[in-house]
Amino acid sequence: MKFKLLTAAFAALAITGSVRAAESPEVEARIDELISQMTLAEKVGQLNQLSGYGYNPDMVGQIRAGMVGSLLNEVDPEVVNALQREAVENTRLHIPLIFARDVIHGFKTMFPIPIGQSATWDPAIVEQGARIAADEASSAGIRWTFSPMVDIARDARWGRLAEGYGEDPCLTAAMGAAAVRGYQGDDLSRPNTMAACVKHFAGYGASEGGRDYNTTWIPEPLLRDVYLPPFKASADAGAASFMCSFNDINGVPSSGNTELLRGILRGEWGWDGLMVSDWNSIGEMVNHGFAADKRAAAALGASAGVDMDMEAHCYAAHLADLVEKGEVSVATIDELVRNVLRMKFRLGLFDNPYVDAASMRRFYAAESLEAARRAAEESAVLLVNNGILPLATTGKIFVTGPMADAAHDQSGTWSFDMEKSHTVTPLAALRDMYGADNIIYLPGLAYSRDRDTSKFDEAVAAARGADVILYFAGEEAVLSGEAHCRADISLPGAQTAYLRALKAAGKPIVTTVIAGRPLTLPEESGLSDALLFSFHPGTMGGPALANVISGRVAPGGKLPMSFPRMVGQVPMYYSVKNTGRPTYSMTLIDDIPLEAGQTSTGCTTYWLDAGLAPLYPFGYGLSYTTFEYSEPALASSEIAADGTLTVSCTVTNTGDRAGSDVAQLYVRDLVASLARPVKELKGFEKVTLAPGESRRLTFNIPASDLGFHNLKGEKVIEPGEFHLWVDNSSDCKKQPVKFSII
Repeated sequence: MKFKLLTAAFAALAITGSVRAAESPEVEARIDELISQMTLAEKVGQLNQLSGYGYNPDMVGQIRAGMVGSLLNEVDPEVVNALQREAVENTRLHIPLIFARDVIHGFKTMFPIPIGQSATWDPAIVEQGARIAADEASSAGIRWTFSPMVDIARDARWGRLAEGYGEDPCLTAAMGAAAVRGYQGDDLSRPNTMAACVKHFAGYGASEGGRDYNTTWIPEPLLRDVYLPPFKASADAGAASFMCSFNDINGVPSSGNTELLRGILRGEWGWDGLMVSDWNSIGEMVNHGFAADKRAAAALGASAGVDMDMEAHCYAAHLADLVEKGEVSVATIDELVRNVLRMKFRLGLFDNPYVDAASMRRFYAAESLEAARRAAEESAVLLVNNGILPLATTGKIFVTGPMADAAHDQSGTWSFDMEKSHTVTPLAALRDMYGADNIIYLPGLAYSRDRDTSKFDEAVAAARGADVILYFAGEEAVLSGEAHCRADISLPGAQTAYLRALKAAGKPIVTTVIAGRPLTLPEESGLSDALLFSFHPGTMGGPALANVISGRVAPGGKLPMSFPRMVGQVPMYYSVKNTGRPTYSMTLIDDIPLEAGQTSTGCTTYWLDAGLAPLYPFGYGLSYTTFEYSEPALASSEIAADGTLTVSCTVTNTGDRAGSDVAQLYVRDLVASLARPVKELKGFEKVTLAPGESRRLTFNIPASDLGFHNLKGEKVIEPGEFHLWVDNSSDCKKQPVKFSII
């Protein structure tokens, strides 16, 4: 892998620590003073992160010996304070610990999983969710979260896409930066903040086959134009830390990738935070075949600029010996330690290391629950509606399906600290909304993977006695997330068979799918009178979905990923290249005559059994009202390479209900030195309009955002003609507006 903008001289400066990042001179002087007093063993100790296991003699002994810089997974504030006291009061230099935790989409009050938050297309909601998570988690002593994940994900089989914001770099960049601002606030030293950790640097979402931890092969233009921009936006937002990824990129594991970590992140971008490994990822360079043993892995990780070793124990076991034998320089160790200490100062831990007993355990505040409900409402995406929604009935409602009352699974992956007793399910919310006497409930299937069809006849009989069927299907929490990848992304178990059986009851069916990833739903779309999709919605998912179904809230979510018709279409994303034979016509498999000639299908790019398009495109989502977009107006049809494109468009609510929509601005570079995608998102804005209301929106797009990286890794802004659309989906059918860079 060659990142052309890294020079040998710049790399040398970064490694020796001569590139010193912005911090107050007073803090840097304090860091210098501490480092000058530290023994080599104490320095190595600061680079060591362990998983906590309570207040016990072994852990206390390691802390007192200066062998621990950070602990993760301690969530009892009394234990946190007791362990912190050992570090601050019973060590030679009184350096505090950082307590960390995977707080991914909430601590106690669970918001929708991040891919669901991205479906809101509203960065303010993401920022608010992160702010609430930080307030709750910090009240338990957690001051460092391993979030946000800004990996671009274009393969719905990959379980970890649940932690990120989807397939598009523009949307992901906006959401990732919002999460950083939410976790860290405007002053990271305040005790109710957490240091954000942007992960996984980099390219992890491109894992081959949608299989976790897998290899990636990413050409430099693709890396720089698609996979890196969300990381750059998060760095620019002030992210205090980054985490390197498990995967190798083009054969080089991220934990040992000097050009990526020192060259791009610290060199080109000037970032000065703390780089932490993923769990044992330094040691796993041995499995990659990149390091002969853990000693070699420690040298590679330190030289590449990984400041803290999470649970690989490579640094603790080998760094001191590597320094003493001259294989790793003291200057390199000092720079790693400097980055760790700098974050501890930024967190205010030297001045305020303990959890305030008076503010411990700030959980489930009324305003937090309200915010979580609103986020879940805004994240729900209406995919199909024949007019059945909003639900207008005073009769009997049959509620069924494995996700109707799944208090545990509703919150989805990475919900370590969730308490399901606080979760409000759709069943509970619907009983409260319509009255328990009007709700008939039989689950039909006990859980999402259930294949037992013995309850179907009883359920169908009960459904015949109702006016409408509300079917809640989907995935259990355990079916997405880290190491939970799927080769088949259809509804698991007998859920589709159950929907077929329910259809025979002759009642309208509203299907709500609650899942951790895009699923293939072609049959379900046809069997349902309405189809609502909710990525695992969190603590208040039940009331949120009940509000959307009833019409108290109009759905306004938009898909952050394309939904394929079948798994063979993945990776599936909207911003594809056009190819030399774009799809002008298709002859699908059932329409091919017997003994047809080889060229009978027209020789264009598509699948015989799936066509070309996704089932539902990126940016798609219906409402209970309708919206009209005027033709975009350009301030000028020509802009300079250092200028700004200004675009205005009027959005009008043409229906009879209030509603929200997302105006999405797409461009296409028609001719360039490298083939460019058919569409790229460059701006978006969510608007809420009353019936008949119009609003004029203006987008200002710097010409630099219209450039790309060439094969040399250089950013170029080439003159030429572009097409532009503003609409509410990537599947824009209107004629484009033209402009040029001159």
